[in-house]
Amino acid sequence: MYVAVLWVQPPQTEFSNGFGFLDSIRDGNRALDSLRFASPARSLMFNNRTKKGKKQQWNSCSVSTNLRYQCTGDSRVDSGSNFPIISSMVASPAGEMAVSSEEKVYNVVLKQAALVKRQLRSDGNLDVKPDIVVPGTLSLLSEAYDRCGEICAEYAKTFYLGTLLMTPERQRAIWAIYVWCRRTDELVDGPNASHITPSALDRWDARLEDLFQGRPFDMLDAALSDTVSKFPVDIQPFNDMIEGMRLDLRKSRYKNFDELYLYCYYVAGTVGLMSVPVMGIAPESQATTESVYNAALALGIANQLTNILRDVGEDARRGRIYLPQDELAQAGLSDDDIFAGKVTDKWRNFMKKQIKRARMFFDEAEKGVTELSAASRWPVKHQETFYTNNLNKNQKS
Repeated sequence: MYVAVLWVQPPQTEFSNGFGFLDSIRDGNRALDSLRFASPARSLMFNNRTKKGKKQQWNSCSVSTNLRYQCTGDSRVDSGSNFPIISSMVASPAGEMAVSSEEKVYNVVLKQAALVKRQLRSDGNLDVKPDIVVPGTLSLLSEAYDRCGEICAEYAKTFYLGTLLMTPERQRAIWAIYVWCRRTDELVDGPNASHITPSALDRWDARLEDLFQGRPFDMLDAALSDTVSKFPVDIQPFNDMIEGMRLDLRKSRYKNFDELYLYCYYVAGTVGLMSVPVMGIAPESQATTESVYNAALALGIANQLTNILRDVGEDARRGRIYLPQDELAQAGLSDDDIFAGKVTDKWRNFMKKQIKRARMFFDEAEKGVTELSAASRWPVKHQETFYTNNLNKNQKS
């Protein structure tokens, strides 16, 4: 038995509170498909009133939520209804509500935003903390940051040039974050990837914990350790990125977009959450801290979706398919079609829908760029332009 929840909203109203019904459904081993949203329900309140004498038992409920993305599925309860579907979730046979990937990630966004808001309340700003210099270490730390800048310039030249418009403290911190992310990605995609095991990632995770505690392992770790001591950067996005690397070791298929969304958050959305505390929010911004973080997350998701669509062939040669399996099947495509690399009308139609979804995330990200500190906008804007250009190339090919 599965339990499905359907939220409905009266037309022409702003959604903050809605109502719904809890329906017990038995359909073999299958449950109703759920529509996917980037904004989850924040609270659920169920009333145990049941219509007796019926085959189906309906329990009324209410929901308080903060809707951020438009529905990617059918927006109507049925063809004759004026009530848009807000969300649909599925519960396990034990009665526990299944939590979507979007809800898991949004909870992380709220946590990261709360950290920054606490910093603002305590300090009044997000200025970098002053250096606490241990004799003999200042020159070594400066050398560590310089090396991070060199690596950033070598592998992300235009982004590096954009960071030069930032304050020296912020640019060095962004270099340190970039280098750590690159080193983490290289563990599973670099020249030694075939030798990487889950235990190696566990050691990398432990090393991360050490550097956050002020115990860096090497020069490059020292730069990040110094950065997180000065800015309100939390360890969770870093831990989550390592979890994305673990997924690459054990998973080569994603059955639906909900699974793929979580992967995209792990390997790319996390970068946005790491960077916002360093880049800073403009003093004149009227946006909520949560909305800025949400835009940063959306940019990471959009960038990774673009990478996936660009690298379909390369990933297939490594036995990986980062496309939702259920959507491939709906389009009449299979893994064999991906491995064959044939461009057909079915493939073109499928890609149009995938590109449309990526653009939706870019549109959400665009809202947050102008809320960043003025000196931090250029590298972010450039990155967004770079990836949207890649998306345009995918659409033309």
